[in-house]
Amino acid sequence: MAWREVKVTPDEVEIHENVWVPLADGSRLAARLWLPVGASESPVPALIEYIPYRKRDLTRSRDAVTHAWFAKQGYACLRVDLRGSGDSDGLMTDQYREQELGDGVQAIAWLARQAWCDGNVGMMGISWGGFNALQVAARRPPALKAIISACSTDDLYADNMHYMGGCLLTDNLSESTTMFSVNSCPPDPDIVGDAWREMWFERLEGSGLWLDTWLRHQYRDGYWRQGSVCEDYRAIQCPVMAVGGWADGYTNAIFRLLEHLEVPRQGLVGPWGHKYPHQGKPGPAIGFLQEALRWWDHWLRKQDNRIMDEPMLRAWMQDSVPPTTSYEERPGRWVAETQWPSPRVESIHYTLEPGRLERTPSGAPRAARGEPVAIQSPLSVGLFAGKWCSYTAAPDLPHDQREEDGGAVVFESKPLAKDMEILGAARVDLELASDQPLGMVAVRLSDVAPDGEATRITYGLLNLAHRHGSEQPEPMTPGEFVRVRVDLNHIAQSFPAGHRLRVSISTSYWALAWPPPYPVTLTINTGRSFIALPARASSALDSLVSFEEPEGGEDIARQTLEAAHHNWVVHRNLALDESVLEVIQDLGTYRLPEIDLEITDRTWHWYSYQDHDFGSPRGETRTERCFRRGQWSIRTATRTILTADVDAFYVWAELDAWESEKRVFSRNWGLTIPREYV
Repeated sequence: MAWREVKVTPDEVEIHENVWVPLADGSRLAARLWLPVGASESPVPALIEYIPYRKRDLTRSRDAVTHAWFAKQGYACLRVDLRGSGDSDGLMTDQYREQELGDGVQAIAWLARQAWCDGNVGMMGISWGGFNALQVAARRPPALKAIISACSTDDLYADNMHYMGGCLLTDNLSESTTMFSVNSCPPDPDIVGDAWREMWFERLEGSGLWLDTWLRHQYRDGYWRQGSVCEDYRAIQCPVMAVGGWADGYTNAIFRLLEHLEVPRQGLVGPWGHKYPHQGKPGPAIGFLQEALRWWDHWLRKQDNRIMDEPMLRAWMQDSVPPTTSYEERPGRWVAETQWPSPRVESIHYTLEPGRLERTPSGAPRAARGEPVAIQSPLSVGLFAGKWCSYTAAPDLPHDQREEDGGAVVFESKPLAKDMEILGAARVDLELASDQPLGMVAVRLSDVAPDGEATRITYGLLNLAHRHGSEQPEPMTPGEFVRVRVDLNHIAQSFPAGHRLRVSISTSYWALAWPPPYPVTLTINTGRSFIALPARASSALDSLVSFEEPEGGEDIARQTLEAAHHNWVVHRNLALDESVLEVIQDLGTYRLPEIDLEITDRTWHWYSYQDHDFGSPRGETRTERCFRRGQWSIRTATRTILTADVDAFYVWAELDAWESEKRVFSRNWGLTIPREYV
C-alpha cells in the first residue's frame, strides 16, 4: 500500500537546504533542516538522522517523506551527512568507528543548543542510522532522550552483513561495493562551492577499499566488539524502540534488545524487508510515522499518551504462503507480547530420524543413537536462497525449496494434526562428525504444503570451527563426533493442519555464504539430534493490536530519463558445467528538478562456480554513478572481484573517475588475505 501523502506548506515548515554543524576540530557536517514555522519564538523538540548516503540527492525522496511529515507535527528535523560523505568535510574510511560516534555526540549537543530547539533530542534511523542511534545512545549524550532504531544490530559480528555463525556472507562483498561507490561520489558544487574538486579527490585517494578491512577480521575480535552495544547493554540509558521486518537481515537483534536492555523499550516486527514500515514491502505497510510520533510525544514532550502501557512486542504472524521470490503482501495478523522472552512461548522438540521428524517431549532424555546419515552437498545448494537482507527492489526472496533439497539431507514430519504457530528463534542441536578440519552446516526450516511446494521459513548457518564461539575458532578433529548448536533466525509463522515441517541440512549455501575451502562430508547421528521450535499460544492481546494507514510527507518530483531495471537471473552453462547468479540493481537515470540534477545509479553482481570445484566460487561487482548539472558532469565506476583457495582470499579492485569525458583518477588494488578458519 502506498502511503497517503500529507502536503506540507511553507507557512507550516521552513526547509533549509543546507546548514553547517561545526565540530571541535574545525570540520563541518552538512545537514538539511526542516523547521516548524514559529520554532524560533517557541522552541520545539528535535529529531536527528545521521547517515552517509547523501542528503542532497540519494536519500532526498525518503527524507522528504519522513522529515517533512514530522516537521508538520511540530518537530525540528535534522538530516546529517557523516564526515566524509555527501557535502560534509573530511574522509570516511570505515563505519561505526570512534570518529563517527564522537561527531554524532557533538551534532546532538549542537542541535540542543539551537534557539529553535527546546533541548530535547530524539535520534532515528534505518540500517546505518539505526546502528549509530544505538551506539550514540550508549555514549549517553545529555540531550538525547529516546531513540528509534530500525533494521539494525546490537552485535557487529554475529548479526551483520559480514558474517553469520562465523560463515562469510556475500553481503560482505555487496555492502563493501556500495560504500566503494558511495565514497567515490563528489560533494555538490552548489553547496560547497569551488572546494568540491579538492574534496572529491581527497575521497578518491583516501576512502580506501573497505572489503580489505572487513576480510582481515574473520572472527569476533576487538574490531567488531567496538560499536557492538551487546558488550554493555546497560550503557544505553534512554528509551529504545527497535523496528524490523521478517524479510530483513537484522531482525534477531530486536529480540535481544527487548531481553537485555533495562530501559523502557518496545519492539515492532512486520513482514517487511529493509524498509521503513510506512514504505514496507512485502506489505502490509503501516502508519509507522504516526506510531513514531506517539513515541516522540511521550518521551520528548512528556505527553501521557499511554504508549508504554501497550505490549512490549508487536509482531506480524505470517500465514502460510506458496514459495516465490517476491510478495506484494504477506497475509497474516498482528500478535502481541507484554514481555520478552514470553511465558506464552513453549519449546517443542522434534527428533531427527532417518528421513523424518518425530515429535518428542521437550524434557525427555536424548534417544539412543540412531542410524548415521551422511551428506556432502554440491555447490548448487543456495542458488535459490535469495539475499541475506532483502531490499525488496528485486526478486530476492528464497524460491521453492525443492530446488535446493536435492543437495541436502532432509527430515520431514507427518502432516500436522492441527494448526501450529511459532514466534522466536528455533534451534537445531546436532551430533555430527566431519571428515575435514573445516566445514560449515546450513540448516533450513520449511513449510511443506500438501502439493509438495516448500516455502523456507527460517534458516541458520554455522562455521564448525566456531562451534564453541566466534572469539577463538577451533578446527574440527576429523571423524570425531561433537555436539553443535545452530540457531535459526527469529520468525513468526503459522503452519496449517495438513502441512508438514521439513528440516534440510547442507554443507554449503553458495551464493548466500562463501563455501568451505574444500568439499566436506558430515555424518549426523539421528536419534541424538533434534530441532526445538518456539511454539506460541494465542493471546487475547493479539486482537487489540492495530495501526493507522501509512502516511508521509509529499514526495519530491522526479523525472525518469532511463528506466530502472532489477532482476535476479541464474545462468547454467551445461557444456562448461558453470553456474552464475546475476543480480541487477539498475536505478536507471533520473532528474531531480528541485535541484536541477541528473543521477545515474547502476550496480551489477555476479556469483559463479564451476562443477564441484570448491576453489572456483567467484564474486564480482561493478558500479556506475553519474551526476550532471549543466556543464558539470561526473562519472565514477568501481569493479571488485573476490576469489579464494584453501589458504587465502584474493581481491582485485578498480576505481575510475571521469570529469566530463576525461578520466581524472584511476587506482587498482591487488590483495591476498589469509583465510582464518573460514
